[in-house]
Amino acid sequence: MDDNAITWEEPFCGEGASCFRLGTDPDGNAYIAIAGDEDTYLTDTREALRTLILDIKAGKADHLL
Repeated sequence: MDDNAITWEEPFCGEGASCFRLGTDPDGNAYIAIAGDEDTYLTDTREALRTLILDIKAGKADHLL
């Protein structure tokens, strides 16, 4: 993937924690990376990212907190 094709959002940072960045590309893919390390990312479809975000908002990952 040409990293220049990824449009990264501003970092999401927790207090005293690593900052994560979400990105998308024109082909419908979504990316998650640690801010400052965008060359190493997890990628899937935008729909998969949407599902992940909705599930987290619904509390399905609360046991990890």
